Amino acid sequence: MAGHMTPEEFRRYGRQVVDWIADYQEKVESYPVLSRAEPGDVLADLPAHPPERGEGFEAVLADLDRVVMPGITHWQHPAFFAYFPSNTSGPAILGDLLSAGLGVQGMLWATSPACTELETRVLDWLAELLGLPAGFRGEGTGGGVIQDSASSAALVAILAALHRADGGTSGRDGITRRHTLYISSQTHSSLEKAARIAGIGAANVRVVDVDPATLAMDPAHLDALLTEEAAADALPVLVCATVGTTSTTAVDPVPAIGAVCRRHGVWLHVDAAYAGVAAVCPELRWVNDGLAEYADSYSTNPHKWLLTNFDCTAMWVAARAPLTGALSILPEYLRNQATTSGEVIDYRDWQIPLGRRFRALKLWSVIRWYGAEGLREHVRTGVRLAADLASRIGADPGFELLEHHPFGLVCFRPRWDGMPADEADAATMRLMERLNASGDLYLTHTRAGGRVLLRMAVGAPATRPEHIEAAWRRIREEALAG
Repeated sequence: MAGHMTPEEFRRYGRQVVDWIADYQEKVESYPVLSRAEPGDVLADLPAHPPERGEGFEAVLADLDRVVMPGITHWQHPAFFAYFPSNTSGPAILGDLLSAGLGVQGMLWATSPACTELETRVLDWLAELLGLPAGFRGEGTGGGVIQDSASSAALVAILAALHRADGGTSGRDGITRRHTLYISSQTHSSLEKAARIAGIGAANVRVVDVDPATLAMDPAHLDALLTEEAAADALPVLVCATVGTTSTTAVDPVPAIGAVCRRHGVWLHVDAAYAGVAAVCPELRWVNDGLAEYADSYSTNPHKWLLTNFDCTAMWVAARAPLTGALSILPEYLRNQATTSGEVIDYRDWQIPLGRRFRALKLWSVIRWYGAEGLREHVRTGVRLAADLASRIGADPGFELLEHHPFGLVCFRPRWDGMPADEADAATMRLMERLNASGDLYLTHTRAGGRVLLRMAVGAPATRPEHIEAAWRRIREEALAG
């Protein structure tokens, strides 16, 4: 019978695991980007029942190569362009390893003061690096917290907004009146899902018009909807503005939207999940316009484009009281002197679950390893490579380019001259499927302006100019082949 792994065994196998990861990083480009597995392939190679007797870790590592790797789509591959980056890096991996090794459950300050206070400081560091409003810093009435994803950040923002809008009655008595939430057609689907979970209901999610050219939310239509709902005795709860939409990286006019929210007394949540970290570069700090004046909550994902492996969403609130008021429950078994004193942060009151990992360690490791200069260079590289790709597409008469591409995403399509719109869309989809099946690159698509576009998101740490050139050459060849 296998017992607990001894420290010496851990050292031996730990070295093997670190070597395995390092080897993987060195050879990731040799794999097809998209997994070739068919549904059920991995299951078929896994035993139907757990082992009765423990096995050596060598068997786990062997099956990692034999069973798991064929079913992996390689997000760190330099030709992975399908979704926004899911960056990882050496310091982040090591920070995660330290977190796992410590095994901290940081639900309360008292359960590990360093887990809480390091997170507070690191979120202040990140706010400074991004040039965020002073009101988001931990020493004031607001502050930052690490959530698992932007979806969770949106949900807790809605709960805080509900608490503020109805004075906490919905948390106590349930929702007894119609509440409304405001998004655009370009807002991430997590907002509608959060509205369902929070009890607002999908039927009470209002879709604000967008500018046909920019796909940005129309503040005038938002104003009209809020006025209309107030007249119908609904209680508007939250407006979500997006900086860098998932579909095309459209940017909502946060200052104008914020002014509308201020007039109507509605919570403004700004979702900058992908693009917010671009503000580490001073020349891209325009993404913060309107935050200081109007944002009640804000979130961005270091786990996308800032070299910190998933999961790590940074969320800030201008005032923490509505958030903790909505989420704080203190049973007797969690009472302790530090909490009762009111002198500490208990991050359990800033999130949905009670338990929480020591996520701050990996973000702390990343910031200390790269420094501001290294983080800026990584983001600038992605922007520069995307701009180079866009210039190639724009110069080719056989393709059309969606002109808005300030970050690392480029949207485009072949012109398919003379082809009806529906056939052109089908041809674009077939092109994407052929490209993805090749194993040489991985793209996704979106629909904007009534047409299907290919999305090419640049930002993997390993991506270099030659990968962009090779991808563009392959796209042109496949498009010409029809």
